[in-house]
Amino acid sequence: MMTYSISSETLPEQPTLVAEATLFVDEIGPWLGQVYQRIAEAIASRDSYPVGPPFARFRMLDDDRFAVEAGFPVPAPVEGLGDDVRSSALPGGTAAVTVHVGGYDEMEPAYEALASWVADHGGELAGEAWENYLTNPEEEPDPAAWRTEVVQPYQLG
Repeated sequence: MMTYSISSETLPEQPTLVAEATLFVDEIGPWLGQVYQRIAEAIASRDSYPVGPPFARFRMLDDDRFAVEAGFPVPAPVEGLGDDVRSSALPGGTAAVTVHVGGYDEMEPAYEALASWVADHGGELAGEAWENYLTNPEEEPDPAAWRTEVVQPYQLG
């Protein structure tokens, strides 16, 4: 089992361009592959650019599906994008942060480690976590080498 190094960071609110969908877990990977390309094209069409890696936020719904918001951080909000890509933001504030090394289907322990760390430090989870994909699977085909930063907002109790 992987040991996670966790840090507390104060993050500024970060403008993003995103797409959203409601998906079963086995639909998420294929959807992300398509949607990141669409969002990258929307960013370029508005003379903007990514200021960080692609990310995704997940919220579990009652029917075993996830509400997924995925996109890229950008320098400033972008308007006039159409229906399927829109401006959003990752929240600012205090967050517990760790890096998971390995496949996406092995990430649950990273979330558990963050939740335990927050509780051990007298905090409470404050909103959905998100994943920053530091490794491009098209460039690194071995899932054992993939690096994903997991960010969990929290507040002190």
